[in-house]
Amino acid sequence: MIELSIVIPAFNESERLASGYARLAPLLQSLDPATIEIIIVDDGSTDATMQRAHAVYGHLEHTRYVQQPANLGKGAAMRLGLSLANGANVITADADMAIDPAQFPLFMVALRDHDFVPGSRAIAGRINYDSKLRTLSGAVFHAVVRHYARTRVRDTQCGCKGLRLGAARLMAQLAMIDGFAFDVELFYLADQLGVSMMPLLVTWQDVKGSSVHPGKVARKMIHDIRDIAKTRYENLAVELAPDVAIATIAPHARDARLTGLVLARGEHDALLVVGRDGGLGGVSIAAALGGSLRPTTLVELRGRSYEAV
Repeated sequence: MIELSIVIPAFNESERLASGYARLAPLLQSLDPATIEIIIVDDGSTDATMQRAHAVYGHLEHTRYVQQPANLGKGAAMRLGLSLANGANVITADADMAIDPAQFPLFMVALRDHDFVPGSRAIAGRINYDSKLRTLSGAVFHAVVRHYARTRVRDTQCGCKGLRLGAARLMAQLAMIDGFAFDVELFYLADQLGVSMMPLLVTWQDVKGSSVHPGKVARKMIHDIRDIAKTRYENLAVELAPDVAIATIAPHARDARLTGLVLARGEHDALLVVGRDGGLGGVSIAAALGGSLRPTTLVELRGRSYEAV
């Protein structure tokens, strides 16, 4: 029984995977490894990231490796990793483990009462980076996020976030952004869905050697952030009876070869969200279970309970 999935997106991280694992290893040794899975998503690296990932993590009991055919962006890698997760709780982490993994149990405790527990490096409303210029740039970025995405959370870009599996899969199905603004989109979706959220203050180490160059991605991020509130988040869903059992749905989902599904259960119906490209599989499931396939919106999905299938 997998209790925790750790999703690690990686792009050209061959030089930092080993040191990141060294920071993670004490936590893994203190927990039952049979209950933890590691999901490493190589986002089209041009170095030996995937080979190095196998060498560093290959001895663990539950490790999954996924490789994108090209560099699609952090958001695309995160959506894929979240959709593949099986643990009751999911924690996202950067390959360098800059957020001390010793804090992961704090996320798991907070997830007992909340669907979304994002890590926050902000102290007294401010993130202190390794330079004054970067700290100032971070403050400006926060102002842009607050204006366009309508979130007051100070640190949207912390790589360490905790989610319950149902909420993780739903937001992965709904999200559209491929790049780094995906993190902002998560907060927007959480707010629109009424997901219970509690930021968690974390300690972090500014690890050198990142392949990300903020100046090069800033313009794209701002463009994506400006469009978030204007986006129509619609997905296909199979409308089913409100008391439908997950065990009833699962074999039909396997037959339809659909993964990463989530059931949004409400008072009068249950919506099986199948994703924008799951139309054919959704038709099959609807026919088998006497449901109907139709579009659904954030408004309709808001305030429901979310269960992974």
